[in-house]
Amino acid sequence: MREEPSMSERWLEARAPGFKNLPDADRRVIFDFSFLWSLFEAQIMENFARADRIREKVDAWAADGTLEATQYDLQLAYFRNRYFADGALSHHFPYLDLRPADHPALVQAVIEGANDDPRDRMLALLMIVWRLRNNLFHGAKWAYQLRDQRENFTQANSVLMRMLEQHGQLG
Repeated sequence: MREEPSMSERWLEARAPGFKNLPDADRRVIFDFSFLWSLFEAQIMENFARADRIREKVDAWAADGTLEATQYDLQLAYFRNRYFADGALSHHFPYLDLRPADHPALVQAVIEGANDDPRDRMLALLMIVWRLRNNLFHGAKWAYQLRDQRENFTQANSVLMRMLEQHGQLG
């Protein structure tokens, strides 16, 4: 049984485009992403995430041998399937809205399978999570009313939880 919607959920249902039609499971995974990202930023990014700082973290993990990129193979496989199909980038790829600082050429090479370096796979995966975060928090996801995002955020949440377990200072 679904519990009674909160005051903010009722407000969003009444005013946010498409929110009322968003299934509970989609809402949940997006809400979870918000909290997981906040914890990731606090615990791993010293309260200030940027693309260059994410790259610095990945480089440090690679240098000290704690990268463990294979732990993220399932999530990377999901994003490769989403963004690259039938030998070409899919129609979803441009919607990541990769900026120059987000290493777009590297992300594309990893997605296409042309670059399988563990450091680069990890950086590409975190750049995708970073763009999901930016596109959600800066409003781009509302352009299509958050539809069809459940699996994106489910996979991103898996990445963030594993990152926090591996590199965070959880009590």
